[in-house]
Amino acid sequence: MSPLYEAPAETVTVEAVDDRNRPLLVLPLPEVHRQFLNHRSVAVLVYDQDNRLLLQKRSLRRTLYPGRWDVSTYGHVHAGESCHDAALRRLWADLRLRPERLRHVRDLPAGPETGREFVSIFAVPRAGHLEPNAERVSEGFFHAREELACLVRDFRELLTPGLVLFWERNLPFSPWEPI
Repeated sequence: MSPLYEAPAETVTVEAVDDRNRPLLVLPLPEVHRQFLNHRSVAVLVYDQDNRLLLQKRSLRRTLYPGRWDVSTYGHVHAGESCHDAALRRLWADLRLRPERLRHVRDLPAGPETGREFVSIFAVPRAGHLEPNAERVSEGFFHAREELACLVRDFRELLTPGLVLFWERNLPFSPWEPI
């Protein structure tokens, strides 16, 4: 199976992990969510040549937060998959992007605010051509820091909780830039 293959959500298995992110067992993703078990996910922040962050507007077909603005791409790490490979898979599935560079930026611990997910955050500098997958992404725009600040301050209800969490932790435009 190709590392960029995107399986239907109901057939995806993930590793449930302990509080130190060590694998415990493999379960279907819906079961991990139902039991509120710790598991892994990746977020990828995609930037253009002007260091503006790509926000995706989630498709209305999505189960969680349809029609809301989100980080460039976000998804679960499948059982047996590395976080790096999951980030590449998500970039291809959502944006049809194969980046020249993918940089690991930071990890967030699992907790209620992350949906019990250990989140590995990656960044793509100076992204090339993007083609949002209409099944997952209805549109996307690059935003400067000031524009994102306005969205979080005045239009929070249009954003996913994950995007707001990242903003509150100063992740989209952090000291690790430029990349």
